[in-house]
Amino acid sequence: MEPDVSPPKASDPEEIARILKAEHADPFAFLGMHPLPDVNGLVLRVFRPDAVAVEVSEANEESGTTWTAEKVHPGGFFELVIPDREPFAYRLTWESDGGAKHGPVADPFSFWTVLGEQDLHFMGEGTHRRLWEKLGAHPTRHGEVEGVTFAVWAPNARRVSVIGDFNFWDGRIHPMRKRLENGVWEIFIPHIGDGQHYKFEIIGAHGNLFAKSDPLAFFSQHGVSTASITHRLDRYEWGDQEWMAQRPERDLYRSPVSIYEVHLGSWARIPEEGNRFLTYREFSERLIDHVVEMGFTHIELMPVSEFPFDGSWGYQVCGYFAPTSRFGSPDEFREFVDRCHQRGIGVILDWVPAHFPKDPHGLGRFDGTALYEHEDPRMGEHTDWGTLIFNYGRTEVRNFLIANALFWLEEYHIDGLRVDAVASMLYLDYSRKEGQWVPNQYGGRENIEAIEFLKQLNSTCYESHPGIMMIAEESTAFPGVSRPVSDGGLGFGFKWNMGWMHDFLSYLSREPVHRKYHHGEATFAMIYAYHENYMLVLSHDEVVHGKKSLLNKMPGDRWQQFANLRMFFAWMFAHPGKKLLFQGAEVAQSHEWKHGESIDWHLQEYPEHAGIKRLVQDLNRLYVSEPAINELDHWPEGFEWIDHLDSEHSLFSFIRRSRKGGEVVVIVNATPVVRRDYRLGVSTAGYYSEVFNSDSEIYGGTNVGNLGGVSSEPIESHWREHSLVLQIPPLATVMLRRE
Repeated sequence: MEPDVSPPKASDPEEIARILKAEHADPFAFLGMHPLPDVNGLVLRVFRPDAVAVEVSEANEESGTTWTAEKVHPGGFFELVIPDREPFAYRLTWESDGGAKHGPVADPFSFWTVLGEQDLHFMGEGTHRRLWEKLGAHPTRHGEVEGVTFAVWAPNARRVSVIGDFNFWDGRIHPMRKRLENGVWEIFIPHIGDGQHYKFEIIGAHGNLFAKSDPLAFFSQHGVSTASITHRLDRYEWGDQEWMAQRPERDLYRSPVSIYEVHLGSWARIPEEGNRFLTYREFSERLIDHVVEMGFTHIELMPVSEFPFDGSWGYQVCGYFAPTSRFGSPDEFREFVDRCHQRGIGVILDWVPAHFPKDPHGLGRFDGTALYEHEDPRMGEHTDWGTLIFNYGRTEVRNFLIANALFWLEEYHIDGLRVDAVASMLYLDYSRKEGQWVPNQYGGRENIEAIEFLKQLNSTCYESHPGIMMIAEESTAFPGVSRPVSDGGLGFGFKWNMGWMHDFLSYLSREPVHRKYHHGEATFAMIYAYHENYMLVLSHDEVVHGKKSLLNKMPGDRWQQFANLRMFFAWMFAHPGKKLLFQGAEVAQSHEWKHGESIDWHLQEYPEHAGIKRLVQDLNRLYVSEPAINELDHWPEGFEWIDHLDSEHSLFSFIRRSRKGGEVVVIVNATPVVRRDYRLGVSTAGYYSEVFNSDSEIYGGTNVGNLGGVSSEPIESHWREHSLVLQIPPLATVMLRRE
């Protein structure tokens, strides 16, 4: 039975109007339950535009006390005054047009703040390393009430609301509380959970209304549909404990690292099902099986973070904390990583902190101002790419990016990040003409703020997760990219050797008869080989946009093209530096990479393509098992030229060494001429087993070789006391191990 109450005193109509228009500066100070001014009692205000009646009851169902709120505005504003009461927990029940009843439910405006003062402090100073645990959407429980907490940084917004399936995408229903300390907006919405589609509706600094996806969403739609999706991160049970326990102990600099670069959208498709993508679970079978079969040690995935446009290959990220839903759920991606680890394969992600797209649901002008980016387009926009540049001088932006890197390493057990487009971060005049860039405070072209960000990023990631890899895709001569921050470097573990890739592909594209005039292109990389911890890469960038496939870069007839490719792959694996091959290289893909099409796996049916596949398998196995070609990639004592000056014959010979003195002699013949009885000087007497020959018949070669090995003779050659007499096959790389 409803108790007697004093006649309600209607609230200020102007305040009600602001609620109805979703323009109220502090909705939590007005909606919900509040003490009456000057008298003992409470006033409860409810805005529910779909309700025709609202009842209020005590949360303690045993009391049975119920009140009916008065509808004081036809737009759905209800008010209830309860005299002589202290604040209490309550529930709302409302009746919608048509007679349906909803509730009893908790009132979002009855809950206290979501974020603690310490969280706000760390966010403000840019040191909140677990930012993803506080911002974004988190299914949780407040007391006995389950729901989702939402929090977003938008300091210059006039109003922020959560909109979604649960409130008919009406921004008036769930306006958020602004924490004035640092511009974070927050709310706890009860009685919703996983799988809810949502966005943030924002009235920007200049009064314009728009909707944004959650920058810290863990799950998201992709393509033209761009809603964020609530998702719990604490349900998946990992099975890679052994891998994770051993990871900090690995010395990757002295270990084999052979990476298979993969674009998940084009590695394989299902043509009989509309040419659809594989799923994360299908990759967990087919892709991992292939990588294990081929002998690679790591998979590198082109950006997995959510992106709207397939043609961007993932490099225009809108959802930095969400693995793309193209291939499945976040937990299914975790399962993929887990199964990689259980089969001994590390997982590296491409990561894109250099720029982000202008898509309206993304980070650009997030609160109506240049929040994540620079306001000045000379510093805040890549005109070549049509993207925006992060403002590395802003503490909250640095915090966002560093927390994101830690998020992937921790929540998804990722073993390394390949940081994209580092050169564009380092230089203020990158791809800009005079007058299109702003010098730094000292008048120089270096982006001091970005440099400091990269140092902080690498130091934090290596300190937090020993045994991971931070890899720079950096194409300039900037010094110390892979040197420790304590030594004045940027702190990366490895750097892509873009110079090696450019020079070798240029050299190999030439007809063999002309190579003697360009001999230095193939030896130049050793002049600077130990300036950085280099990774030799044949990446996706080199087989797209008219650059031809690796096979079709090679000159000559069909046989010579395959022989050149076999020689090149073997030369690469013998050369100092860790290795990376892009998908399709292992079957000598004939056409350029196309992001919307599968690899031509049927090529394996042809002997010459099958030969390339077997060659890559054997190279990986040799590389992993032979210390002389994997232990001292980054130390000069691991390499010695025998002869780098024989340009007339386009011959290259050198020695690779291990820490314990093991030796592998490598000789490369970059012409189609067999070199019979070629005397090659060696430092140490003994028997030299032929452990690899790219001209072997099993790879599609002519089988010119050395019958398993050759013993040295005490005859001086190449300024050495001993020598070998070798049969050197055409367009081939031969490796001989001193036994």
